[in-house]
Amino acid sequence: MFAVRQRFPALPRLDIPAVIRSEFKTQNVLGRLKPGAHIAVAAGSRGIANIRGIVAAVVEVLRTAGAKPFILPAMGSHGGATPEGQIEVLATYGITEQSMGVPIRASMEVERIGQSKEGVEVFCSLEALRSDGIVIVNRVKPHTDFSGTLGSGLMKMMVIGLGKRTGAAAGHAAASRLGYERVIRGMARVTLSRAPILGGVAIVANQFHDTARIAVLHRDQIEEREKELLEEARLLMPRLPFDDIDLLIVDRIGKNISGSGMDPNVTGRWVHGYSTSLADDNQAKPRIRRIFVRDLTPETHGNAIGIGFADITTTRLVNAMDKPVTYINALTALTPNGAKIPIHFDTDREAIAKGLASLAIPDTRQAKVIRIADTLTLGNLEASEPYADWVKQRSDLEMLGGHREIQFDVTDNLVPQT
Repeated sequence: MFAVRQRFPALPRLDIPAVIRSEFKTQNVLGRLKPGAHIAVAAGSRGIANIRGIVAAVVEVLRTAGAKPFILPAMGSHGGATPEGQIEVLATYGITEQSMGVPIRASMEVERIGQSKEGVEVFCSLEALRSDGIVIVNRVKPHTDFSGTLGSGLMKMMVIGLGKRTGAAAGHAAASRLGYERVIRGMARVTLSRAPILGGVAIVANQFHDTARIAVLHRDQIEEREKELLEEARLLMPRLPFDDIDLLIVDRIGKNISGSGMDPNVTGRWVHGYSTSLADDNQAKPRIRRIFVRDLTPETHGNAIGIGFADITTTRLVNAMDKPVTYINALTALTPNGAKIPIHFDTDREAIAKGLASLAIPDTRQAKVIRIADTLTLGNLEASEPYADWVKQRSDLEMLGGHREIQFDVTDNLVPQT
């Protein structure tokens, strides 16, 4: 194995508080805000770079405008679909009542606010509806369940996040029959017309999982502007540098990495089905024959959604699963295959050996193996010997250091990547 760096274009760092102040002023989102207005700042469960600073800057802008902001967890059924669980998820990202200086109102109570033209009932957080205004804060990126002109972003958070478990279940059920984009757009339009949405703070990340852009959108701009931001996010999204992989080793998965634990936009393994065929008829891009997932992130709090997309895992990951939390998430999203538990072994050494043996190739030393930290962190990775010549021929890749055998510690588990 040898270390590889992907050469992504460097982008300037943002002065986050200054950008947010400027955007709110330019877009005049708070133009009609009354002194003392109670404003909900909706924050989700994703591991978004700089999210603590972004939410804090939004809170400060609202305070300066004379409002009384509070934090509202907008994450559907995540955190075990309990107020305590959702508060714990936010705390993982440094968003607490102490750090923000404002209350967190995490009730799971919702109210039916209407029906979309597709006939889908729409629900919204009761705390949000009781507020004088709502500001949605979320990253815009390609979704893990579908592709199109809508992804994961402000529109989806209005439907799935603000809808809590009830709204999320209604949205996923309808989407399974009518299609995700159609359902989310229809439901979000109801939320925009019936809930006191002021606007949204849309975040776009770069290939290094850092903040590339922050745009404040007035409520009337959200649907159209989000399309543009999604295309920007799609262009900036990191990918694996190779399309043909025998064994992909993923150090960790979690809800802070992707809504699906590990992003199907990276692995090619989609939540509603995929092929692990070793034959040439497997047209998946990238074509990954086997995936070995080693661990869960601490931030996922035992939610192992996405482990079902792996072929092999470790016994320690299975033991770290919070099965009720994982199952609630999978069943609410109607993706039970994401919670399936694959073959698991006590050590990384055994898992890798069994994974290689399952490839049906004459010499496993020639297997094309890639190791990544997670599907968000693709700037640096490890590759096996068969990739060496390809790396040397590509200007977008840099080989770091020399070749070495896969390194295990005294417990037969992989040593950390350098």
